[in-house]
Amino acid sequence: MPILFLIVFVDLVGFGLIIPLLPFYAERYAASPQQVTILIATFSFASMLAAPLWGMVSDRVGRRPVLMSSMAASSLAYLWLGFADSLWMLFAARALAGVCAGNIAAAAAYVADVTPPDKRARGMGLIGAAFGLGFIIGPAVGGIVAGNDLATADMLTPGLIASGLSFTAFLGVVLVLPESLRAAARVAAPRNRITALLDALGRPVLSRLLVIFFLVILAFAGMESTFALWAMQQFGWGPAGVGYVFSYVGLLSAILQGGLIGPLARRFGEERLMMAGLALIAAGLLVLPFARDAVPLVVAVSGLALGMGAMQPSLNSLISRRAGPEVRAAIKH
Repeated sequence: MPILFLIVFVDLVGFGLIIPLLPFYAERYAASPQQVTILIATFSFASMLAAPLWGMVSDRVGRRPVLMSSMAASSLAYLWLGFADSLWMLFAARALAGVCAGNIAAAAAYVADVTPPDKRARGMGLIGAAFGLGFIIGPAVGGIVAGNDLATADMLTPGLIASGLSFTAFLGVVLVLPESLRAAARVAAPRNRITALLDALGRPVLSRLLVIFFLVILAFAGMESTFALWAMQQFGWGPAGVGYVFSYVGLLSAILQGGLIGPLARRFGEERLMMAGLALIAAGLLVLPFARDAVPLVVAVSGLALGMGAMQPSLNSLISRRAGPEVRAAIKH
């Protein structure tokens, strides 16, 4: 687990470095607000289309090959993003990254392979902590490197740094990470995603958890894709200001998921922890549009960070515990 944590952390520093800067990449080529949000959605859409393939690969040959392939492809995609000189190249680079995305899902499956059910929330929390730490360091580094003036922002160096970090994570998987999925547990003929999804939706509790997961990610992704545009208009911020906010969100999330999620899950239970997280997310999203100065902005993003930190590992653990191996793999990938 410590090795997996370090590898995912290194990769996610690069991910966190780029995500807050994407609107500024697009703005450089006179993209409209609609094009900016579509650019950010391109990664997720491509990832959704490719997810069934990566799920089958992971279940048939193991988690390690998926981690290696995903991180190597991410390195190439970030390199392309850094050298992009037109809007279509930005879209192509993000589509490539999305098609080859599989690192977080494979890491979560890795955790499920090596942890018993009663400790799975803590294991998922470690992946969430790596994500949070990546969003502490990555956005801050990206903001510092890019600068706070859109007209003169350095958009090449962040792409090069992110590419190098993903390649370092790739080497970490190749050199030191053992395979977690035993040969006996591999699925020889996995069901297709539609069959697995219909199976999952036929289970009342599991179907409700999946709907919750979809709605929360939908809401958070909407905020994430528009925050930079909103901050530019509301506060006149450039890449650095947006990066610092994302770093703050990552800090709170890492503190919660890295050290507190296990004791909190044992004390209150995963269901209550998930509900508390959902309430905090809703409150943060409600306050954010009305923020006119630092105090309500800090309150809003704090609620979002703590809510996601409590909700996501709890919900992932609940889904993992209620889904069979084949259904779980199809959902996670």
